[in-house]
Amino acid sequence: MLFWNKKNRLQLVQQFCRYALFSIVLTIAYGLTPAFAQAASHSASKTVLVLGDSLSAEYGLARGTGWVALMERRLQEKKIAANVINASISGETTSGGKARLEKLLTQYQPDVVIIELGGNDALRGLALGASETNFRDMVAMSSTAKAKVLLVGMQIPPNYGRDYTERFFSIYGKIAKESKTALVPFLLQGVADKPQLFQPDRIHLIADAHPMMLDNVWPHLYPLLTSSAK
Repeated sequence: MLFWNKKNRLQLVQQFCRYALFSIVLTIAYGLTPAFAQAASHSASKTVLVLGDSLSAEYGLARGTGWVALMERRLQEKKIAANVINASISGETTSGGKARLEKLLTQYQPDVVIIELGGNDALRGLALGASETNFRDMVAMSSTAKAKVLLVGMQIPPNYGRDYTERFFSIYGKIAKESKTALVPFLLQGVADKPQLFQPDRIHLIADAHPMMLDNVWPHLYPLLTSSAK
C-alpha cells in the first residue's frame, strides 16, 4: 500500500509540473501577442501610389535613377514590405491628377498616396483657386478610399511675381493643416539653390539631385508606412 501511495504522489507531482509549465507558456504567449500583432502589422505589405509630374516621372533621366525608384530601393533595404506604383506623368497638372486619381484608387487600393503636383499649374500661371480646389478634392478622395496622404510641397522661381509665388506655396501648408495631412514642406529643399543639379532646361533635375529629394520625402513618408492604423 505504501508503494502505491508513493507512486501516486510521484504521478501527482509530475502532473502538477506539466500543468504549471503549460500555464506559464500560455501566460507568456498571451502577454506577447500584442507585440507580435504590432510587428506583423508593420511587416504587412503596403501599397504606395505616387501621383506626380515630371519630377517624379524621371524626365530626362535613365530609368531607375529618379527619387521614386530610389525610394523603392530604400524600402527594400529597410525591410519595409511595400509595392510602389509610380503613376506620375510629365507635364501633369492638379486637374489631370484629380481626373486620374479615382481610377487609380480603385485599381490599386493604396495605403499611402503621395501627391507631388502643382508645379505645372504655377509655371502655366493657372488660377490658384482651381489648383487649391483640386488638391482639396484629391486629398478627400484618397481619405475616402482609406489611404493616408503625403502632400509634397513645391515652390516656383520669384520671376513669376512675389504675390503669386507666395500664394502658390502657401496652398500646400493650408491644405495639409485643414485636412491634417502629412506634408513635405519643399521637395527641392537643398537642391533648388544649386544650378549644377539642373538639366539644361533649368527646370528638371539631374540624377545626382534625386537622392536629396528622397531625403526630403523620407522622414514624412516613413511614419505613414510603419504606423499600424491605415
